[in-house]
Amino acid sequence: MIQRGGEVVIKMLANVQQQTIKPIIQSMVKPGTLIYTDEYDIYARLETWGYAHKSVCHSAGEYARDDDGDGFCEVHVNTMEGFWSLLRSWLRPHRGISQEKLPIYLGFFEFVHNARKRGKALLGSLLSTLLV
Repeated sequence: MIQRGGEVVIKMLANVQQQTIKPIIQSMVKPGTLIYTDEYDIYARLETWGYAHKSVCHSAGEYARDDDGDGFCEVHVNTMEGFWSLLRSWLRPHRGISQEKLPIYLGFFEFVHNARKRGKALLGSLLSTLLV
């Protein structure tokens, strides 16, 4: 999950089912929040769980949509897609990462992404996190 212009949360899931994602979403996202997703069925119950929901349908060639007619395509998942692209590029040189070690790599990448606005202070933030 990623907040536009904000932080990302990466969770490895044992399976991709509504019963698996529901507690994660509920612990991370305030009820009533508008959530943008693709058309994947796993998100079908977001509204019944108390969230506003808009989606784009990639299979129909839709990647962004202007719902309010202001010329700005506010309905999209490009922020998350861009994040996954960065993550894949970063992981590519580390071929053969075991499932056991993958959470460590993902946790580090999540930390770096969320600390990106700190600039040179990133190293200090990383050291203080590791030494606590």
